[in-house]
Amino acid sequence: MVDGNFPWTLVRVYTDAGVVGTGEAYWGAGVPELIERMTPFVVGENPLDLDRLYEHLVQKTSGEGSVEGVTVTAISGIETALHDVAGKLLEVPAYQLLGGKYRDDVRVYCDCHTEQGATAAACADEAERVIDDLGYDALKFDLDVPSGHEKDRANRHLRPAEIRHKAEIVEAVTERVGPRADVAFDCHWSYAAGSARRLAAALEPHDVWWLEDPIPPENLDVQADVTHSTSTPIATGENRYRVTEHRRLLEDGAVDVVTPDLPKVGGLRETRRIADVADQYYVPVALHNVASPVGTVAGVHLAAAVPNALAVEFHSYELPWWPDLVQEPVIENGYATVPEEPGLGVTLDLDVVAEHMVDGETLFDEA
Repeated sequence: MVDGNFPWTLVRVYTDAGVVGTGEAYWGAGVPELIERMTPFVVGENPLDLDRLYEHLVQKTSGEGSVEGVTVTAISGIETALHDVAGKLLEVPAYQLLGGKYRDDVRVYCDCHTEQGATAAACADEAERVIDDLGYDALKFDLDVPSGHEKDRANRHLRPAEIRHKAEIVEAVTERVGPRADVAFDCHWSYAAGSARRLAAALEPHDVWWLEDPIPPENLDVQADVTHSTSTPIATGENRYRVTEHRRLLEDGAVDVVTPDLPKVGGLRETRRIADVADQYYVPVALHNVASPVGTVAGVHLAAAVPNALAVEFHSYELPWWPDLVQEPVIENGYATVPEEPGLGVTLDLDVVAEHMVDGETLFDEA
C-alpha cells in the first residue's frame, strides 16, 4: 500500500515464467486482507485464463460477499494484475486483450479543488489555471461544499440560498471556461430527491458536462426519477458493482453518463462488459478514478478499447510525485497516450514506492 492522496493498494502477481504483473485495487478497509485471502485460489493457475480466474475468484469468495463491495474490489486488483501478466506473456498491450483500440489518445479530466474556499470566483480562477497552465480541456469541481447557508446537512435538504450558491459556482466556472473545456460537477450522493431535482433544474441554463451523484446510490427508482426530471445530464455509477448493478441503471434510463471505477467494479473485463451494455443504450462512459498511475493506465487501456468512452478522471494533480511512481509518462496536456508496450505498459519505480509506502508495508522484489 502506497500513501498517496489515497492509500493506493497495489497488487503484484508473480509467475514461474519470471514475469511479474502489477495491478491496483480501490482503497478501503479490508481490501488488502481479502487479497491475501484469495492468494491460494490463484497460485498454480494459468494466468492467461483471465475470464475463468475472475469467475473462480467470485465463486470462491461468495461467502465474503463477492456480489458487491470490498470483495469485488479485491478481485479487481488481482484481475488487473493478471492482464499485465497476460499481456507480457503474449507480448501485446492490455487493450489488445480487450479487443483492440478505437483511439490512440484518451482524454483525461482533472478533478479540481480550491485553497480559497468554495467561492464562485475561486473555482473560476482554478479552472482557468488548470486549463492555461496544466493543459486540460476537461474539468470537474465539487458542489457539495459549504455555502454558509446550511441548517442541517443530515436531512439532505437544500435551502434556496444553498441552491443559489451552487448555481453561482457553476455559472462562474462555465462562463470563465467558455468553449475551452467541458466541466462536470460532483455532489457525492448528498441530497434528497426534491433538492436534487431543484438543483439540476437551476443548472439547466449553463453548459454542464454532467451533474454527478446528486442523490444517495441505493434507490434506483429515485435515481431514474431525478434523471428524467431534468435536461442537465446526470452521471452516476462509481458505487455500483459489476455489470449486473449497472445494467439496471441503464435499462431504466436512470443515467446519462455512467461512471464505473475500474479498480473497484471488477477490473478490466468487467468494466468492458459495463461499457458494452451502456453502448446498447447509447450511453457514454466516463471512468471514475482516484488511483495511482497503475490503476489510471488500466483505465486508459479500457477507454481505448470501447467506442463510448468519454474520459478518465485524474484526481491527483495536487500531488507532485504522482507521476514518479512509474517510469513512463502517463498524462501530458490533458491526454494519456495509450501504451504499446506489453501488458499495462508501465513499470513501477520501486524506489519511489518504497519511499511512500504506508507504515508497516513490505516491498517484494522481482524475484
